[in-house]
Amino acid sequence: MVTWPWQRDRTVARTLRVRSRGDFGDVRRVDFEELAPDIDTFLGQAAYLQLGYFETLSELIAPTPELTQKESISVAAGAALHKHRAILALIRERGDDPVDLMLPFREPLDAFRRSTHGARSLETMLSVHITAGMLDDFYLALSSSYGQTGRRVADILRGDDDRQALVDIITDAIAADEQWKSLLALWGRRLVGDTLLIARAALRPQTLDAAEERKVEPVFTDLLGAHSRRMSAMGLDA
Repeated sequence: MVTWPWQRDRTVARTLRVRSRGDFGDVRRVDFEELAPDIDTFLGQAAYLQLGYFETLSELIAPTPELTQKESISVAAGAALHKHRAILALIRERGDDPVDLMLPFREPLDAFRRSTHGARSLETMLSVHITAGMLDDFYLALSSSYGQTGRRVADILRGDDDRQALVDIITDAIAADEQWKSLLALWGRRLVGDTLLIARAALRPQTLDAAEERKVEPVFTDLLGAHSRRMSAMGLDA
């Protein structure tokens, strides 16, 4: 269980929505009265998540034998680093220290990254594709709560992630050896719980009552639907 440290308690009514990203997810508007985190939490989490994607992908480059695959992984890692730096620049523009905003989330997000790191490179590539996809969608949903700052973060998150090359590596491996299909399908299902826990922990209350659960449910339903479509696009069962 991840325990999430909250920095501030601001009681501002917000609107949370899931926005479509390409073929994944339909626009859905759901009102969350005071469930979205404060803006410092939002920015700190979003920045550190992108740094985590960069670190994980960078670790895969050295053990990958094929030069073309090394290049593909490095491009995806570079895209995550670009988004991380763009969010840091936004934090600095607001007069805050990025390290101060990210530090409270280092321990839980590092634990999440370790728990979703596969025993094999292909599993870890799938982890990045699935977890980054779900959490980027979730943070896009949160972004509508924060005015102009949220819109700027949304623009950053909608930038090219260059993860399609990871999908190509995964699907090529499945085509070459069918055993990968069942193994990666199982791994993809395992990722869902840990990823939804991170998204759930980003909401202000650590425990939701029945009414709050009903408000949250449509957003998480959309996240699961998008996950299923990502898996299906790779020929995997969600």
